[in-house]
Amino acid sequence: MAAPTEVVNLAQKLALFGDHWAPKVIAEMNDYQFKLVKLKGEFVWHSHADTDEVFLVLSGQLVIELRAGRVALSAGELYVVPKGVEHKPVAIEECQVMLIEPRGVVNTGAAGGALQAENDVWI
Repeated sequence: MAAPTEVVNLAQKLALFGDHWAPKVIAEMNDYQFKLVKLKGEFVWHSHADTDEVFLVLSGQLVIELRAGRVALSAGELYVVPKGVEHKPVAIEECQVMLIEPRGVVNTGAAGGALQAENDVWI
């Protein structure tokens, strides 16, 4: 089978939406999804019992609060939240992030609530 020739342009994809805390899928690799999300304000404390979660900051600054401390990220930096670790992302100003996680992961974990986004939304 020939390889697909469609290139994913991150800037073009990010220009397609403006909502915060609502990840959009842009690609898949095996069972993993690459998601773009715009973050602003505070999220909810949550964890993912069965998977690690990668936050790759594309622009802006992001703080990931952990019960044991905090991780500050700037553009070009990434952090892997280990599975089962409770965390709360915080962005004072809007930042743009790529999430890398298995297909089907709910953004709020089991916490639910008003910031739980529809899952598996492609752009």
